[in-house]
Amino acid sequence: MLFRPPWVYRPQSDTWLLARALTDAGIPRGGHVLDVCTGSGALAIAAVRNGAAAITAVDISRSAAASAWLNCRMRGIGAEVIRGDFASVLHGRRFDLVLANPPYVPAPESAHRGAARAWDAGERGRGALDRLCGMMPGLLKPRGAALVVHSMLSDPDSTLTQLRDAGLKAAIVARHTVPFGRVLRGRADWLVAAGLIEPGQDREDLVVIRADRIRQ
Repeated sequence: MLFRPPWVYRPQSDTWLLARALTDAGIPRGGHVLDVCTGSGALAIAAVRNGAAAITAVDISRSAAASAWLNCRMRGIGAEVIRGDFASVLHGRRFDLVLANPPYVPAPESAHRGAARAWDAGERGRGALDRLCGMMPGLLKPRGAALVVHSMLSDPDSTLTQLRDAGLKAAIVARHTVPFGRVLRGRADWLVAAGLIEPGQDREDLVVIRADRIRQ
């Protein structure tokens, strides 16, 4: 069980898809892992179970950062937990592995407060993803890798293109179809009008994209 206040993102299909992709990835044990947009810390915990020697977890939400810290400590994990925007607090730091479940849900307006910060990501769902893609080469050590989960609604081709253009090897390594949750059901009409889904569509594909730094 994870301690999680109601306004902290609940681990769900995207979390567990990324955790399975991590297990399947064959990442060497003993590295330093960054968990971006950690939420409850579920993926930080999964990283330790997969052999990580050190964890840095980041979230812009004070409640999420506190939850991740507590959940790690309850399991004897001495994670470094940083509260802040990942684009502001990680400059100059490099990691062996980056895990990311960032906000990626398309929204009429990006949310700037409350629980919606954990999922709303601008009109194309790329508010956080584009910034993360731009930072990724600088976050990875030589031979480092990243695993990023998001929805097909958020244009994974753009993620792949940006990562490859930055000199990283990138590919989709996992995919899973899930029914729309409460948030997408509630804005289905807007998603249709925005051209992001078809009329009557009620399911989305989640994907995990792996990026590897192949240049020194």
